[in-house]
Amino acid sequence: MLRYHSGENVSQIARAVGMTRKSVDKWISKALAMGSDAALKDAYHRPKEPVITEEAKAWVIHLACSKPKDLGYAAEVWTRSALARHVREHARKAGYASLARAAKATVHRILAEQPLHPEKVKYYLERRDPEFESKMREVLLVYQEVALQNQKGRMIPVIITVSVDEKPGLQAVANTAPDLPPVPGKHSGLGRDHEYKRLGTCSILAALDLHNGHVTARVERRHRSREFVALLKDLDAHYPAESVIRLIMDNHSAHISKETQAFLASRPNRFQYVLTPKHGSWLNIVETLFGKMARTFLRHIRVQSWEELQTRILQGIAEINAAPVVHRWKKFEALTIG
Repeated sequence: MLRYHSGENVSQIARAVGMTRKSVDKWISKALAMGSDAALKDAYHRPKEPVITEEAKAWVIHLACSKPKDLGYAAEVWTRSALARHVREHARKAGYASLARAAKATVHRILAEQPLHPEKVKYYLERRDPEFESKMREVLLVYQEVALQNQKGRMIPVIITVSVDEKPGLQAVANTAPDLPPVPGKHSGLGRDHEYKRLGTCSILAALDLHNGHVTARVERRHRSREFVALLKDLDAHYPAESVIRLIMDNHSAHISKETQAFLASRPNRFQYVLTPKHGSWLNIVETLFGKMARTFLRHIRVQSWEELQTRILQGIAEINAAPVVHRWKKFEALTIG
């Protein structure tokens, strides 16, 4: 094209670049008709029509919807490369010779038509509690009753409702080197060595008062019946003797054990259970309290001992109680369904 622009004819250009007159004429005509940018690119052309039939594509889709482990592999889910390799190795035996040389791109195009993503896992929650709806309505009715009680004023209700749960597996992690403080103009954030030391775990047992936001909590190494009974004793000591303490919580074994039942029997009519359905922890308002802890004093926490972690958590809870916030449930649409 540069030679043609400088004045050479087609024959001269063909001799100079070692091409036929037909080829030179073709590219020059293309440049004159479509522009030099288009002439520099070869148009996509397919030497022959594809021979991958719809039946062959369906076979690939069937494989993608199966698990690799069911076909003798170690993997749980497919990768595109692994699926393409399996297709090539078994295509002729399955009667789809057109896929015997299928590349990963070919498999990708077949899956994209659906579309299918066998390499991804999307989690869902199976409802395993046949009484889920009725238990959920019971919890929501309690929240609605608490909301009406709170509207009436600051008087202590006869039935005090608290939301109870545990935050297990919180790790006590120690630094192996001192943290480096921020330095203006040089280091904008805290510097921390990537190595650390594990000092054990703890569980936070918390009871959130739904009337005034007060938190009654214990930090224990384990969550057994004795730790739960200790929390019940703390609640018993905190609230007036003439009131009933209504507990919203899950069906943990420690909540219904013989040891717990023995304690409840020693304090008749003092505690009242309202159990959330199985896999319904999101119905328990105390989960919002744990979320607040995770975003505030538990965030990036490092300690030098398990006991320090316990002290720091209890200090954080004391700070929450110094400025308590009432946690409210606002979505009651489920009560009007059915």
